[in-house]
Amino acid sequence: MKKTFLNNIKISIVLLLVLVVSSCKKYLDEQPITSFGTDFVFSSIPTAYQATAGAYSQLTGDQGYGIRISLYYTVDNDETQGPTAASDNDRRDIARYQATPGNAQLNSPFLQLFRGIEYANICIANIPKMSQYKDSKQLQRMYGEALTLRAQYYFEAIRNWGDLPADFQPAAVLAITNPLPTRVNRDTLYNHLLDDLLTAESLVPWKSELAAIGDPIDERITKGVVKGLRARIALFRGGYSLRNTSSQMERPADYLTYYAIARSECNDIMTSGQHGLLASYKSLFKDYVCGHAVTDPSNELMFQVAAVGGTGAGDTKLGYYNGPTVNALGNKSINILPTYFYLFDSTDLRRDVTCAPYIVAADGATKTPQTISAINDGKYRRDWITNPVISPTNSVQYLGLKWQILRYADVLLMFAEADNEINGGPSAAAYTAINSVRRRGYGLPIATANAKVDLPAGLSKADFFTALMKERSLELGGEGVRKFDLIRWNLLGTTLANTKTALTNMSNLVAPYNVLPVSMYYITNTKADDGTIWKNSLYTTAPTSTPSGTTKITWMGTAGTANLIYATALSRFATGFTANKTELLPIPQAARDANINLTQNPGY
Repeated sequence: MKKTFLNNIKISIVLLLVLVVSSCKKYLDEQPITSFGTDFVFSSIPTAYQATAGAYSQLTGDQGYGIRISLYYTVDNDETQGPTAASDNDRRDIARYQATPGNAQLNSPFLQLFRGIEYANICIANIPKMSQYKDSKQLQRMYGEALTLRAQYYFEAIRNWGDLPADFQPAAVLAITNPLPTRVNRDTLYNHLLDDLLTAESLVPWKSELAAIGDPIDERITKGVVKGLRARIALFRGGYSLRNTSSQMERPADYLTYYAIARSECNDIMTSGQHGLLASYKSLFKDYVCGHAVTDPSNELMFQVAAVGGTGAGDTKLGYYNGPTVNALGNKSINILPTYFYLFDSTDLRRDVTCAPYIVAADGATKTPQTISAINDGKYRRDWITNPVISPTNSVQYLGLKWQILRYADVLLMFAEADNEINGGPSAAAYTAINSVRRRGYGLPIATANAKVDLPAGLSKADFFTALMKERSLELGGEGVRKFDLIRWNLLGTTLANTKTALTNMSNLVAPYNVLPVSMYYITNTKADDGTIWKNSLYTTAPTSTPSGTTKITWMGTAGTANLIYATALSRFATGFTANKTELLPIPQAARDANINLTQNPGY
């Protein structure tokens, strides 16, 4: 991102705090700090821009996508699981579906999401009133951005907590008209957001149109993001969710209406020519995400959360909290499930990007491979960081990596899913979309048919959906998508149970896992960052003697309770999941204490 925009984010935190009026809505927890008001901030395009940047600022930091919303709230699923050790009324309990209303990591992210909504509300209420608005494409873009940011904050809050108050006006207004709001049905909220995003589409330019209005290319929202987010919200609006009224997982009878919205929006992006797939999956994450890039040549990285400043307010702990340690620095708190590792076949190049089965020595390069139960997620890894490189001796915890909210690959897969559901089976366009993703995953030309990896023609609706479910996991693993996909498909409970069964079978070396190696041999002092660290195959039984130039490690261990999968991964995996309860987090008790009209979610 351009330095000016990053600086404006920091400046705007102060600017926007002046706008938020103290009110009875204590769960927003905002106080004015100076006498400057909206007349000053929305008097010029530059200051309105700073206010808009402030609305972006609540995406990041420790309480946002810097660590908690991105990494605490998105596990355990059938891809990844949270940290080891005992119950803690904190991050471990959230990962294991054991959170209570008093959990220490719920209230601050809840507040930050509503703070982001409030900052966006202030921009939405004031930017269209500016005298320059009618003739300024830049101001019109800012208005559309604010609508989109509000939708993103609300969407994140809804998928974690369900029904919420309808805060579509600044707190200063609501303090007078509705100071202690009740919760509103999420369908009503989603409908409002879908309408807002339709408005934003007409205001926010495509990336290729930025120069014409005098804006640089950076991480700010463009039309493709608006449409992609509208597609995503439409799928959730048409999907299953835990209902407060019935305490059951339900989806609306008219769900196909929303699948049609998703299909249309994704199709618009696909035919726009604005976004594509980068040829190399590994390069996308190693050279661009971990390379702190503003964008990639294909514009696949559509919506990134900026990270700046090296502090808990504006940066991220991506690559420190998760990913492999470097020189023993880092937490290694997100583990890849052994069953997910083996969901990838031996030629799928995405395995060695998504899964990092090593730690890194003090030189920042030499790798020591780990057991199957200690594999970390790999898309945000410190040993890949460049621009600038982080020294292996530097103990900094904030690495400036940007959380990816939306990639073009997800747009293709959303299109394929919606198309299959609407048509009662996949069209040729759905096949093209999913096969493009698959070909790139195997390192093949994206636009060229390949019988080895393309899905077979003639699949039924059910079979295509099964393939689509798997492909979304292979492509988007570790990106905070899977848990919420499973919820909207009403498959979370079933999938967690099936995963526990598979882990049990794997730990007992029951077929098809009986052919897997119990030990692995890695090339001593290897500096590789992919499957070439291993001397023997990950998919067949291991040699009986140690090959020359290698070091032996226990990979799975012998069958039974001594097996590493049983002892570490299975013993803590989703232990507290309760159907028709833990699909949602509890409303934080502190928020309910501040607003007596906030009811609690089912089962808490």
